[in-house]
Amino acid sequence: MNERDEFLVGGMVPVRCDCGNRVLVKKNSPQHTSVQWLSDTRDCPEICGPRSAFVPTCLRLRDSIEKAVREGTLEVADG
Repeated sequence: MNERDEFLVGGMVPVRCDCGNRVLVKKNSPQHTSVQWLSDTRDCPEICGPRSAFVPTCLRLRDSIEKAVREGTLEVADG
């Protein structure tokens, strides 16, 4: 892996959102999360659904990431 690819995806772990989307995630600290979408965000019912103006992010994805941290499949680099 070259330096650019390592910077962009190094340490990222696949996580499947409860809504069915897949992302790569890296937790740099408890507060900082990097997300790389592997599917089109138009497939996300929370980002593109009827409440999208009120929900700037996919709350189910956030919950899925927190669950992965609790289960130990996603480590927090700073934690």
